[in-house]
Amino acid sequence: MHSNGPVARLVDEFARLPGIGPKTAQRLAFYILSQPPETARRLAAALTEARDNTRRCSVCLNLTDREPCAVCADPRRNPEMLCVVEQPRDVLAMEKSRGFRGLYHVLHGSISPMNGIGPDELTVRELLQRIAGGGVKEVILATNPNVEGDATALYLSKLIQPLGVRVTRLAHGLPVGASLEYADEITLSKALEGRRELY
Repeated sequence: MHSNGPVARLVDEFARLPGIGPKTAQRLAFYILSQPPETARRLAAALTEARDNTRRCSVCLNLTDREPCAVCADPRRNPEMLCVVEQPRDVLAMEKSRGFRGLYHVLHGSISPMNGIGPDELTVRELLQRIAGGGVKEVILATNPNVEGDATALYLSKLIQPLGVRVTRLAHGLPVGASLEYADEITLSKALEGRRELY
C-alpha cells in the first residue's frame, strides 16, 4: 500500500480520533472498504450533517441541532435545579440514569493549569449569569472525580455560594455491587466522606 494513497489517508484520519490507535484505525478503514459503497456514503453524510447542523444551545451550551435544545425546551424539567457537567457526553450519561429532571450547564472542559485551561476557557461566566438571572435554587456540581474535576468544583462552589444558591456535589465512592476488599484507598475515603443517614 502506497504510504500517501487514499487507504493510508483514511487510516490516518481514523487514527486522529481520540482513543483510536493505529491498529484500530486500520481495522476501521478496511471494514469501511469491505462494505458496499453506500455504507461509506451514509457515514460521510452523517458526519457532514452532524458537523454542519450542530451548535451550542444558547441556554445550557450543550451540543444541539435545535434552539434551544430539547432539554431546555422541555416544560416538565425542574428549572430550580441546575446540574453542571464538564462535557456534552456527561449530559448523555446523566440522562441515561433517568434520575435527574432538572436542567444542565455544560462547561466544555475542566480547570487544568498543566494543559493551559483556566476558568476563562470554560463557560463559567455564562453559568454565573444564568444563576444570577434567578430561579435556580440548587447547583449540582457533577464534574469528574479527578484532580481537574475536583479543582473545578471547588472553584465554582466558591463563586456560586455567595449568590445564595445551594451548592452540592455528586457523591463519590463505591459502585453498586462492589466488594470492599477490592476498593482502593481513595474510593473508600470518598465513600466515607459521602456517607448519609439511613431513614
